[in-house]
Amino acid sequence: MKTRVIAGLLLVPLLILIILGGTPLYVGEAIIISMALHEFYKAFEEKDIKPLYYIGYIFSIYLLIKNYLKLPIAYTYTIIFILFLISIIPILKVKRNIIDVIVTFFGLFYIGVLIDFIVLTMDDFARGNIYVWLIFIIAFVTDIFAYFAGYLFGKHKLIPKVSPKKTIEGSVGGILGSTLVCLAFGYFFNIDLKVIVFLGFFGSIIAQFGDLFASSIKRYVGIKDYGKLIPGHGGVLDRFDSVILVAPFVYSVINLFIK
Repeated sequence: MKTRVIAGLLLVPLLILIILGGTPLYVGEAIIISMALHEFYKAFEEKDIKPLYYIGYIFSIYLLIKNYLKLPIAYTYTIIFILFLISIIPILKVKRNIIDVIVTFFGLFYIGVLIDFIVLTMDDFARGNIYVWLIFIIAFVTDIFAYFAGYLFGKHKLIPKVSPKKTIEGSVGGILGSTLVCLAFGYFFNIDLKVIVFLGFFGSIIAQFGDLFASSIKRYVGIKDYGKLIPGHGGVLDRFDSVILVAPFVYSVINLFIK
């Protein structure tokens, strides 16, 4: 419980940035992505994999510029292609191998591209400043309700080999909690309730997928936490593991069914 309270406090600056929007949000996102990429790449060093950190940092700066200048998606494809060409050079010089590059670019997609959907949700829709909160409501409410449901009723393990503490009862509690809170949010802000229920229900499942996926990576590389932002409570990536997959999901549903 203490861990979740501290984790929640860590996200207060981000929520302030979302309220402010614009340049403060773009800068904050670039910093968060840079820190998360650093943690992700460092984790794989435990397996003697050596990602190209500078590629991740360059991409983070690009996202800041892209969002500030409102550049079209075609620029993102171009910059990724250019960064890929640059990453080939160390391979040709036999200073890096193909696995180093694969992990580097997977990090760009998994962290950089997917987290950026927070800003895209904010900027691409007329009511984006409202819709963006659904990303965090789904991710955080799922985590809170899953914790309490698991604590009170948990008996059957969900996927013990990946996350031994998570239970089926906790998972169901997270889904119900997310759906109900999203329903209240949608009612208050006059959003199509059928879409809201869809978002709350399936968004919670996706949030849990994100959590479990991040845990599977940690288990693979043999670490407990991605970082030490707060000793004993993990790093940036530990706090964003569920948000990473929820952000593009919320964006996609709104783009298809609401706008």
